[in-house]
Amino acid sequence: MNLWRSLLILTSIAYCECSHADEFKLQRCEVIPLPDHQVSLRVDGVQKLSWHFDKKYPRPFFYPFTGPSGISLTRMGHPGAENHDHHRSVWFASQKINDVDFWSDSTKAQIRQKHWYAYRDGQEEAVMACALGWFDESDNELMEQDLVAALRPVNEKEHVLELQLTLRPGPGLDTVTLNKTNFGLLAVRVSKTLSSFFGGGRITDSEGRSGEENVFGKQARWMDYSGPVGVGSGSDRHVVTEGITYFDHPDNPHYPTFWHVRQDGWMGASFAMQQHYVINRQNPLVLRYLLHAHLDAYNAGRAEAVQAEFSRRPPFSIRKPTSAERHRQYVVERKQP
Repeated sequence: MNLWRSLLILTSIAYCECSHADEFKLQRCEVIPLPDHQVSLRVDGVQKLSWHFDKKYPRPFFYPFTGPSGISLTRMGHPGAENHDHHRSVWFASQKINDVDFWSDSTKAQIRQKHWYAYRDGQEEAVMACALGWFDESDNELMEQDLVAALRPVNEKEHVLELQLTLRPGPGLDTVTLNKTNFGLLAVRVSKTLSSFFGGGRITDSEGRSGEENVFGKQARWMDYSGPVGVGSGSDRHVVTEGITYFDHPDNPHYPTFWHVRQDGWMGASFAMQQHYVINRQNPLVLRYLLHAHLDAYNAGRAEAVQAEFSRRPPFSIRKPTSAERHRQYVVERKQP
């Protein structure tokens, strides 16, 4: 009897394990933690970008941010000026938070990741959520930032990076002030070849204006930097055209945003260009942005379609799990419409 019971138990376990394996479905979009304080975001097993949050850097950043060809459309630092090494691909920063410099590398103030909330794989998007702190020179936390980053494939080659920032005063503070400045909060340093000065790139905004002199300090729904990208190697080395379109979200305060854009190869939604902004604890500031890595030259109709889809997508929320959501400390999800 005991033998038959043992066989029945083993058979049941094997059946359950096989059933679980049969139910498994490989997710197209993945978040993969890596050594040395990095997180890789991938589509179909191919890395599209990586998040770097080692404390040896003054602030975290994304690098690379690849284009459809697999070559990074962003770079680390300025092509011709060492004093712009703080330009790290795609990064969060501000020249003045409570009058403290969080922009340059000469400041002792730092933006540091405190912990991660959740990593979520999926068929439509890979989502990473983490908590950042903005610490002044005396290590006082002036501002908290919840970051949600979602990598979404657009088609077989293109993809978008959706970013949601939730900003609130640091612990024990009732308010925090984003001082008036051209610099901040989300900046993008494009690759040398995309730069209109160092390469063959072109800057165009949503209103059809082109060139730094026509777009700098102007309001626009989005900004595009497109140009040549070198791909292949040896005798197969050749040039394709790709670019990044950087979108503001209609729900953001000050929409459409003012832009700080330079021909040497960087662009940023300048949230506090015209006036300061005070955040209080009861009303956190939520900002949403989108970076589209696209094929070919800038196309206004395609940008309109991407913007419309971005506008319709619900924002994210971060919450504690229910009793049914086992083995999780936090859950990141889209809010229900």
